[in-house]
Amino acid sequence: MVRRLLVMVALLLSWSAPAHADDISAAGRGVVRIVTIAVVDDEVVGTGHGSGFAVAPNRIVTNAHVVELADRYPNNVVIGVVPSEGDKSYQGKLIAIDRARDLALIEFSGVRLPPLTLYSGAPQEGDALIALGYPGNVDMATARSAADFITPQSPVRSQGGFAGARMLEGTRVLLHTASIARGNSGGPLLDRCGRVLGVNSAITRADEGDSTFAFAIAAGELTAFLQAAHQSVASVATGCTSVEEQLALERNADEKARLDAEEASRSAAARASSERQDAIAQARSRNESTRENFMAIAALMLVLGGVALGGGALLLSRDRRREAIWVAAGGGVLIVGAAAVFLARPGFDEFKVMPVPQASARAGVPAMTQGRMICTLVPERSRITVTSVEEVTLDLGADGCVNGRTQYAELGSQWQRILVPETDQSVSVLNFDPATNLYTHTRYLLSAEQMKRARELRATVPLKQCSRDQAARASLATQQQALRAALPPVYNEKIVYRCTAAPGGTASAAAE
Repeated sequence: MVRRLLVMVALLLSWSAPAHADDISAAGRGVVRIVTIAVVDDEVVGTGHGSGFAVAPNRIVTNAHVVELADRYPNNVVIGVVPSEGDKSYQGKLIAIDRARDLALIEFSGVRLPPLTLYSGAPQEGDALIALGYPGNVDMATARSAADFITPQSPVRSQGGFAGARMLEGTRVLLHTASIARGNSGGPLLDRCGRVLGVNSAITRADEGDSTFAFAIAAGELTAFLQAAHQSVASVATGCTSVEEQLALERNADEKARLDAEEASRSAAARASSERQDAIAQARSRNESTRENFMAIAALMLVLGGVALGGGALLLSRDRRREAIWVAAGGGVLIVGAAAVFLARPGFDEFKVMPVPQASARAGVPAMTQGRMICTLVPERSRITVTSVEEVTLDLGADGCVNGRTQYAELGSQWQRILVPETDQSVSVLNFDPATNLYTHTRYLLSAEQMKRARELRATVPLKQCSRDQAARASLATQQQALRAALPPVYNEKIVYRCTAAPGGTASAAAE
């Protein structure tokens, strides 16, 4: 245990000041440089380059004109794929091309890239747009050798505005003012959330001082091309909300939720108090009626006892001693019985009638709503950038066991688990709040180096399955907080779901 803690401390020290979670930088990790090399008789006779971006971990979209020579002379032209991260470049193979749309699809192997997501909505005029790619004028100014063209480096970004949609030779294009140059061809045009709006392909000529505009093949045209190539691609329709806007919305939502919770608590307390007082009043009324009955019976027995004693005295005065004794004894019994009935009249204790509810949850351990639950999106509390959102089913078991296999750790009044996948470049923080039944999936899109360090921290977490061992869960919580501290201060995505019990749902998740 001590050794694992020392390892975590060392890893955290090596991962100081984590980078800001930037949507454009995250998208840039899936952008590549495309290099074409023409070879004749083992001699390089020409080169060219452009940009491209991943639509699958091993497939790249670019412009058809970037790889035109490879299509014409497949045996003489090599396609190189140069990622934005790492230290290697890879050979690609042209698998689909559409000259009319000026689009091409390249396949490669050797590394997995984070695919970009398309935005299926329409940009509005004046919207800020960002172009990513490898402009040739920048390369010519900074490259010192041919090796620099196949050395991984981050793409250049430029920002402009959406200027409208047009048709260009039968293809729908987006007109924009982001600065691009030769070499940007095939690179993505993004919205502020890093979703693909189009594929940069051309610029206008700036004759006699005219303003320069750029053209990007619209996402709809790209979708049609990929469908024809039998290539799936991630797509979202949710509008773009900046992190700053979402954080402001969250603060307002959190404050509203706090006030609503306080009001609900006050209402529930008032309702419970009213119901308790009503129940006490009814119980008191029944008690008083019963007491009055007891007292009436006692009084009647006392009177009868007195009459019997008087009758005994009268019989004794007439020398009827035997009858007098029996009558007097009966009167005594009645009087004693009257006293017993009077003393046995029921008392009233309102705390026995309606005891005050006591908390039953263990201190420091959140109560766990148990059973199968259906969780649906809460759009006003979510920031969705690249994930296609669907309904989530959770099977919540005792002690933080979710879906029978994933152990969540206590975090105050909530349950939390941090997932670090082996292949994807993202870390997910999953939270379930039993008080509100809100399930939150917060995603951080990280660089390759950040993911490497996150996986090193994940390796120090020994608990891989559900457990009832509270000490093991406490250790898991400590290790997860080390992971959480290493993440950027601001997330990329935050998807909030509200969970309700599934029809006929029962708790089936079990901890061992």
